[in-house]
Amino acid sequence: MKIELSKLYEPNKVEDKIYKYWMDNECFKADAKSEKPPYTIVIPPPNITGQLHMGHALDETLQDILIRWKRMSGYEALWLPGTDHAAIATEAKIVAAMREEGLTKEGIGREAFMEKAWEWNEKYGGKIVEQLKKLGSSCDWSRQRFTMDEGCSKAVKEVFVNLYEKGLIYRGERIINWCPKCLTSISDAEVEYEDQAGHFWHIRYPLTDGSGYLELATTRPETLLGDTAVAVNPNDERYTAFIGKTVTLPLVNREIPVVADNYVEMDFGTGVVKITPAHDPNDFEVGRRHNLPIINVMTDDAKITEEYPKYAGMDRYEARKAIVSDLDAGGFLIKIEDHEHNVGTCYRCSTTVEPKVSTQWFVKMEQLAVPAVDAVKSGKTKFVPERFDKIYFHWLENIRDWCISRQIWWGHQIPAFYCEECGEMVVTKDELAACPKCGKEMIQDQDTLDTWFSSALWPFSTLGWPENTEDLKKFYPTSTLVTGYDIIFFWVVRMMFSGIEHMGGVPFNTVLIHGLVRDAQGRKMSKSLGNGIDPLIIISEYGADALRFMLATGNSPGNDMRFMEEKVKSSRNFANKIWNAARFIMMNLPDDFKVNALPENLTIEDKWIVSKFNTLAKEVNENLESFELGVAVQKLYDFIWDIYCDWYIELTKPRIQAGGETAESAQAVLVWVMKGMLKALHPFMPFITEEIWQAMVNDGSIIMKSDFPVYNENLSYPNEEQSFEKIISAIRGIRNRRAEMNVPPSVKAKVFIETDDFDTFSSGALFFERLASASEVEISKKVELEDCLTVVTDSARIFIPLSDIVDTEKELARLEKEKANVQKDISFLSGKLNNQGFLAKAPEKLIEAEKAKLLKAEEKMTKIDESIKSLKK
Repeated sequence: MKIELSKLYEPNKVEDKIYKYWMDNECFKADAKSEKPPYTIVIPPPNITGQLHMGHALDETLQDILIRWKRMSGYEALWLPGTDHAAIATEAKIVAAMREEGLTKEGIGREAFMEKAWEWNEKYGGKIVEQLKKLGSSCDWSRQRFTMDEGCSKAVKEVFVNLYEKGLIYRGERIINWCPKCLTSISDAEVEYEDQAGHFWHIRYPLTDGSGYLELATTRPETLLGDTAVAVNPNDERYTAFIGKTVTLPLVNREIPVVADNYVEMDFGTGVVKITPAHDPNDFEVGRRHNLPIINVMTDDAKITEEYPKYAGMDRYEARKAIVSDLDAGGFLIKIEDHEHNVGTCYRCSTTVEPKVSTQWFVKMEQLAVPAVDAVKSGKTKFVPERFDKIYFHWLENIRDWCISRQIWWGHQIPAFYCEECGEMVVTKDELAACPKCGKEMIQDQDTLDTWFSSALWPFSTLGWPENTEDLKKFYPTSTLVTGYDIIFFWVVRMMFSGIEHMGGVPFNTVLIHGLVRDAQGRKMSKSLGNGIDPLIIISEYGADALRFMLATGNSPGNDMRFMEEKVKSSRNFANKIWNAARFIMMNLPDDFKVNALPENLTIEDKWIVSKFNTLAKEVNENLESFELGVAVQKLYDFIWDIYCDWYIELTKPRIQAGGETAESAQAVLVWVMKGMLKALHPFMPFITEEIWQAMVNDGSIIMKSDFPVYNENLSYPNEEQSFEKIISAIRGIRNRRAEMNVPPSVKAKVFIETDDFDTFSSGALFFERLASASEVEISKKVELEDCLTVVTDSARIFIPLSDIVDTEKELARLEKEKANVQKDISFLSGKLNNQGFLAKAPEKLIEAEKAKLLKAEEKMTKIDESIKSLKK
């Protein structure tokens, strides 16, 4: 039965229906027992707190394009979805919700808090998954994972215990990054640096023996309370005599030593620095080298401790003001200088991070980093674009031990247990532990693991590791990781060393890096600017296909892009163009029409479109293979809009109107090419292509399970394609000239064609009448006419006697202008081909191509001269 397409394409009536159809038919489900080669993408798991934003939309669109293309190209394609528990962000949301109920997490205790957290996850955690479906994401939802599900939790314990037993995880006192707002440690990767306006406070530190003072400058006078030394460079002759002496710490009156350390830069500031081991990572290392005491002067929320009564309870910035005032009053403040400096902030809440000495859990990174660097250098994993491996190498080659413990409750609790009786510690995968020394029940460590610890295992934990599952054997290593450049060091680095360490091989073969989606002005989208665009609103207005197509168009690996609603509207218009083309074809098809192959006898225009599409299939596959998704989609757009809709459909209309075999042949080619176009376009615009496919093909097949178009040398007709391009070029030239002169299509005129290619132009005479408003076409080797409108192509001169509507002077002016442009081309090409340097270095093919261009330009110049001569008679 023939199915009709509605007059208008209405995405809101189609997309949910089509997605359900795919789900009902298990179109996204991968089979681990399949004989097909695997192609795997694991989704960068969005946070359960997340709301779909434009960055997600770009990320998922690119992944879906690749997975649909590979699925249609004979691969067993698995796109594995899931979500991240987002420890700090989620706990903050839950605590805020509890606050509205008058509850605190400390008040209800850990067990009750965790119950509330799981309830919250149940209620909100799946929201973003449903939003991803609105975008058309063809994930295998039967394999959906969560970083805190049973399997992932088992993998986390396995890895922690393995690394601990190898001596690669340890617990120790180190200086770490502390967020006073989130009230937890954070890793180096979670610190974002920004330039902030500040000051250098120059302070006088009196020598204890009364012989003078040392002047130093600091950006953080509030940490003075914790100073345990001042340091100078041992090679700085200005201060050699002071080494080994002591100074009296202003305001505190603590006697502290003057030490010599190469850390101090002689030419920076005064060459003297205060050493505060508890509140500066460099000072901490100096303190270790000189066995200095560590004095912490701040609470977890960055207030001064009770040991300093005058400042106790003050926020660090409030204390800074009070201390500077007291230094001034005491005669210790010498001067204040403006100074802009780089300050670390928490990437989640933007609070300035406080360096703090604390007992935490760490991963030793040096041993793990080396094979991860080698894997990229040897080409086992490649970055696209390649330039992003520099970020990767920089991070790994300068990496410090990774602080993995967090002082929050939502997350993977560290599998370490302590005996309160004898102080023994054990690390185990078991839920409970008894002390191996005294037999007492042990207490589990209260801290949880950094979210990125579990995310680092994502490519293999989601496939069933530590069990050797069928999924793991089939789909690991994964094929392509698609992610933004902003989390290379957060996530990509950690997945790489984790995969190599625990699986014995890299977790993915290719890392495709994309940029950010910025607003129309090029600004980063943010809450503070209020310039974020909700993808769901765009989808509801224009459809998911329009958004996807816009995100793919112009996309280039690694580069940022701008969101412009006008581009989405253009993409919607493109969808409408395809829809209308399909409607036209189907309205003219007989009810019993079936087409599975091309007709045996193809006309020249049929061979032209078939050959063009064949080349398109080849190039689109090559572009996708090279991750040039933006290039591929532009080629599809140009072919569908210009070649197929604007040209070929118009070329077939006289044949369809004529009826009979010629109509059937034209319809067969129209449908054959349309089916191929729909398949090629499907990864980019899945909904509309499936809807048209179901109506046009109507045989129970599903487009996403069909074969992606590939190049077929038997469908290449280079001679016919080249010949027909001459006709197209001539028609286009006539139409352009008529448009320039505002000649309406209804005004017919006889067309005279002067050409050596009589057969080609004779075969296209009908097209000149149909598409170039020709009342009649006359073709000859030489045309002698006066007062004509002239069109020159590289294969013909066309004359149109339009003396009643043509202004001869204007036409001469146009030809002179065209002649000047062609002369520029001739001069440029001649200069190039006379350049011995170019001829010596350029490949032979390029030289021949330039010679061919010059020959064409010279032929065109001859024809222009002839046209000018004819008008001047």
